[in-house]
Amino acid sequence: MGERAQKLKQVRLTTPVDEAALGALEIGQVVYLDGLIYTAREGVYTRYLEAGARPPIDFTRLTNVNFHCAPAASIGADGRYNVGAVTATASFRFAKYLGRWFAETGTRVVIGKGGMAAEHYRTLFVPRGAVYLTTVGYGTGALLGRAIRGVEAVNWLDELGIAQAMWILRVEGFGPLLVESDLEGRSLFEEMNARIAKRVEGLYAGLIKEPALRRYGESGDKTEEVI
Repeated sequence: MGERAQKLKQVRLTTPVDEAALGALEIGQVVYLDGLIYTAREGVYTRYLEAGARPPIDFTRLTNVNFHCAPAASIGADGRYNVGAVTATASFRFAKYLGRWFAETGTRVVIGKGGMAAEHYRTLFVPRGAVYLTTVGYGTGALLGRAIRGVEAVNWLDELGIAQAMWILRVEGFGPLLVESDLEGRSLFEEMNARIAKRVEGLYAGLIKEPALRRYGESGDKTEEVI
């Protein structure tokens, strides 16, 4: 595993990420980010896209990287914000917002957990030249939090609360993140799943005994399901 990890290509990107850097990304690469990123999820999407509200700071000039997360943040006695950890949330839940979000904000990079459906990459990401970066496993919120160097602004904190507000964060070496989709819409998860599926039958050949109660619905066929 250690040898395999050493072979992964690592990329350091500065935000806003430019066209050349986006075009050079390959699925499976490890990415670290420097610069500004912002958080936006359903609270921000509905307030911006449906209610027509606009934050007091023009985040679209600052960065094109949208992080789907819930920050673990606090406010110190001096009024400063401290973000100790940033835990990614599942991005597929926000697919219905992303078409308009890309068009209206110029977002080109989405960070989250678990990736999107292949159809979403083809119909939403590819037309807007956007890519998806996924966090690596669970429990990395504190690790990512160490890369946060400061909070540039917080929008709609009173209205939406800590988890849903738009946080604009300055980061350095923010990662590791995996390139899950590229500009062509290729998906790391989709391609790996397809490779694994081809070998599943062979891996279990001869290892699974015939069900003792087949006449009652037991099956050794993974394509069958007993309810």
